[in-house]
Amino acid sequence: MAIRRLAEEGRLSGAVVHGALVYLAGQVADDPSLDAEGQTADILRQIDALLAEAGTDKSQLLTVTIVLADIRDAPAMNRAWDRWLDPAAKPARITIEAPLVDPAWRVEITGIAAIPDA
Repeated sequence: MAIRRLAEEGRLSGAVVHGALVYLAGQVADDPSLDAEGQTADILRQIDALLAEAGTDKSQLLTVTIVLADIRDAPAMNRAWDRWLDPAAKPARITIEAPLVDPAWRVEITGIAAIPDA
């Protein structure tokens, strides 16, 4: 079974496809000057693009991990999440607080999605 790597960078791939699954790397905002809600919306846009490139979409997300630099940003993050979420296809999700590599990052999101008919 082949492995396909998407959005490759110096140290990582933005996503890796193997079989019928897409593994997302931790996605962070392109514009770290945004607040937590804006960063989340930016990240979710990136996730949409990666999933589309892999041949799937957010309705196929199985699990999502959200890391917040400050857990007090959860309400702001959830506002962006709730606008984006497909209410008929909610993934399993965990939200935790942990330091992020760049202090300007407020949110990092990773997940695993299925590819239908793969």
